[in-house]
Amino acid sequence: MPGPPRFLTLADVAEVLNTSSAQVYALVRRGELPAIKIGGRGQWRVEASQLEDFIQRMYDETRTFVDEHPFVEAADAEPRGD
Repeated sequence: MPGPPRFLTLADVAEVLNTSSAQVYALVRRGELPAIKIGGRGQWRVEASQLEDFIQRMYDETRTFVDEHPFVEAADAEPRGD
Protein backbone atom coordinates (compact mmCIF):
# COMPACT_ATOMS: atom_id res chain seq x y z
CA MET A 1 0.00 0.00 0.00
CA PRO A 2 1.56 3.34 -1.04
CA GLY A 3 2.13 6.11 1.47
CA PRO A 4 1.22 9.76 1.10
CA PRO A 5 2.25 11.38 -2.20
CA ARG A 6 5.69 12.98 -2.37
CA PHE A 7 4.47 15.87 -4.54
CA LEU A 8 1.31 17.96 -4.19
CA THR A 9 -0.52 20.15 -6.67
CA LEU A 10 -1.11 23.79 -5.80
CA ALA A 11 -4.76 22.89 -5.18
CA ASP A 12 -3.65 20.18 -2.72
CA VAL A 13 -1.43 22.69 -0.91
CA ALA A 14 -4.27 25.22 -0.84
CA GLU A 15 -6.49 22.62 0.81
CA VAL A 16 -3.86 21.80 3.45
CA LEU A 17 -3.33 25.51 4.22
CA ASN A 18 -7.06 26.31 3.93
CA THR A 19 -6.40 29.07 1.42
CA SER A 20 -6.85 29.62 -2.32
CA SER A 21 -4.80 28.16 -5.15
CA ALA A 22 -4.06 31.75 -6.20
CA GLN A 23 -2.52 32.48 -2.80
CA VAL A 24 -0.39 29.34 -3.01
CA TYR A 25 0.71 30.31 -6.54
CA ALA A 26 1.76 33.72 -5.19
CA LEU A 27 3.78 32.04 -2.41
CA VAL A 28 5.53 29.89 -5.02
CA ARG A 29 6.20 32.76 -7.43
CA ARG A 30 7.61 34.94 -4.62
CA GLY A 31 9.94 32.10 -3.65
CA GLU A 32 8.44 31.68 -0.19
CA LEU A 33 7.30 28.12 -0.91
CA PRO A 34 9.77 26.08 -2.99
CA ALA A 35 8.17 24.20 -5.90
CA ILE A 36 9.08 22.63 -9.21
CA LYS A 37 7.53 23.12 -12.62
CA ILE A 38 7.01 19.90 -14.57
CA GLY A 39 5.70 18.78 -17.92
CA GLY A 40 5.08 20.57 -21.18
CA ARG A 41 2.27 22.63 -19.67
CA GLY A 42 4.43 23.66 -16.73
CA GLN A 43 2.34 22.33 -13.88
CA TRP A 44 3.60 23.28 -10.43
CA ARG A 45 4.30 20.68 -7.75
CA VAL A 46 5.30 21.20 -4.13
CA GLU A 47 7.18 18.47 -2.33
CA ALA A 48 5.39 17.46 0.87
CA SER A 49 8.58 17.97 2.91
CA GLN A 50 8.91 21.53 1.53
CA LEU A 51 5.34 22.26 2.60
CA GLU A 52 6.09 20.99 6.12
CA ASP A 53 9.26 23.15 6.22
CA PHE A 54 7.22 26.17 5.08
CA ILE A 55 4.62 25.57 7.79
CA GLN A 56 7.35 25.34 10.44
CA ARG A 57 8.93 28.59 9.17
CA MET A 58 5.55 30.31 9.44
CA TYR A 59 5.20 29.09 13.05
CA ASP A 60 8.70 30.41 13.79
CA GLU A 61 7.96 33.79 12.16
CA THR A 62 4.66 34.04 14.01
CA ARG A 63 6.35 33.22 17.33
CA THR A 64 8.91 35.99 16.69
CA PHE A 65 6.14 38.45 15.77
CA VAL A 66 4.14 37.62 18.90
CA ASP A 67 7.26 37.95 21.08
CA GLU A 68 8.05 41.35 19.55
CA HIS A 69 4.43 42.58 19.60
CA PRO A 70 2.80 41.36 22.81
CA PHE A 71 -0.98 41.42 22.96
CA VAL A 72 -2.36 43.94 25.44
CA GLU A 73 -5.86 43.44 26.82
CA ALA A 74 -8.06 46.53 26.54
CA ALA A 75 -8.59 46.57 30.33
CA ASP A 76 -4.80 46.54 30.86
CA ALA A 77 -4.18 49.42 28.49
CA GLU A 78 -3.65 52.87 29.93
CA PRO A 79 -6.55 55.26 29.43
CA ARG A 80 -6.11 57.72 26.61
CA GLY A 81 -6.16 61.36 27.46
CA ASP A 82 -8.66 62.87 25.02
